[in-house]
Amino acid sequence: MDRRDALLAIGAAGLGLAVPARAAPLERAVPATGERLPAIGLGTWITFDVGAGPERRARGEVLAAFFQGGGRLVDSSPMYGAAEETIGEEYARLGRPPALFSATKVWTVGGLAGRRQMDKSRALWALPKLDLMQVHNMLDWEVHLPTLKEMKAQGRVRYIGVTTSHGRRHDLLEQIMKREPLDFVQFTYSIADREAEQRLLPLAAERRMAVIVNRPFDGGNLFGAKTAKPLPGWAKDIDCASWAEAFLKFVISHPATTCAIPATSQVAHLRENMRALAGPLPDAALRRRIAADYERL
Repeated sequence: MDRRDALLAIGAAGLGLAVPARAAPLERAVPATGERLPAIGLGTWITFDVGAGPERRARGEVLAAFFQGGGRLVDSSPMYGAAEETIGEEYARLGRPPALFSATKVWTVGGLAGRRQMDKSRALWALPKLDLMQVHNMLDWEVHLPTLKEMKAQGRVRYIGVTTSHGRRHDLLEQIMKREPLDFVQFTYSIADREAEQRLLPLAAERRMAVIVNRPFDGGNLFGAKTAKPLPGWAKDIDCASWAEAFLKFVISHPATTCAIPATSQVAHLRENMRALAGPLPDAALRRRIAADYERL
């Protein structure tokens, strides 16, 4: 057990959690630096917007399980209510495991308001600096992006990017990607919403931008009558025991995807998601088959 694992074990012990043996997770390189990140991260929209008390402690158990499973990138935003406060408090209670890759956003109008909001985010996370700062849903991006560039030059953040969600405003995001030297972009991609395959994913690869995929489960809409049916035979070929693993492996098997960020408030679901980091990924032919099978269900 190395220093990172020892710290995680100490934090987990404080929560009364077992520490399972962990295989090396599937990682992807950040094109700008070569830094490697596990291909499954953790989103916090809705799920981490909770008050102090038992619910917040339960989110700490999710964080502990995430780090135990080999995760690093945790994504949040001031838009997500108390999520950043929850992350900061529970991360501290875990003993601040060094695995964390902090990703949050600026979501306001105006340069001064943006700087104040970003300072508040760093304080809520209780970190000396954040790893990734993104312009949330491109709100006032022409004002905020110069500030982000300045912060990066000063060493106050390591990476910068822009985001969109719900499959919206891809035309504007494409224009920004062509014009600006971004480290990361974030957008929606799932087996049910594959529009990003047409332009955004290829452009990110061309422009050497890391891709964070939000809503890989289409906001939960992938699950229902279709997934009540048994997994097709190809699931065994990629070591999937659940539809959630199959959906995530489909997303992270695209060569331009760096990290997918499913959100959950349940430790059991978190561990299920993290299992997508193990075993083989579908190749291009199997990806086409998986997509076709899902459409036929």
